[in-house]
Amino acid sequence: MANSKAIGVAFSDQNIYGADQVMANQQLGYTTAAQGTVTQLTSKSTGVTLNKSAGRITMNAAALAGATAVSFTLTNSFISANDVMVLCVSGGSVADVTTYTTYINGLAAGSAGITLRNLTAATSQSEAVVINFALLHCE
Repeated sequence: MANSKAIGVAFSDQNIYGADQVMANQQLGYTTAAQGTVTQLTSKSTGVTLNKSAGRITMNAAALAGATAVSFTLTNSFISANDVMVLCVSGGSVADVTTYTTYINGLAAGSAGITLRNLTAATSQSEAVVINFALLHCE
């Protein structure tokens, strides 16, 4: 049991609470069970609900004018006011992911405001943008 410590006649998973450092040689992240997916139904500003620590949000394919931003709310019971949310445009049906940027515009217990911006100067985009997110939980 490479990642366990001996405690006599049995083994117990290591307790990392209070540790000064957590390091990994390979992956560090969430299991498949901690991830989920959700799709916006009616517009790019329609809120979504996904109660997972990480996931993929497929946005509605409605038009988004060039040099324009749109915001929506992610409702998620895992979010606390102390958390940090990391997100990125991961593609989906998007022809060029550099066309967009995404960021958190607010975070509160149970929800996060997410903004997507079309970076093109004058080109309207009608793509179902996929945003990946992961929560860094803070107590």
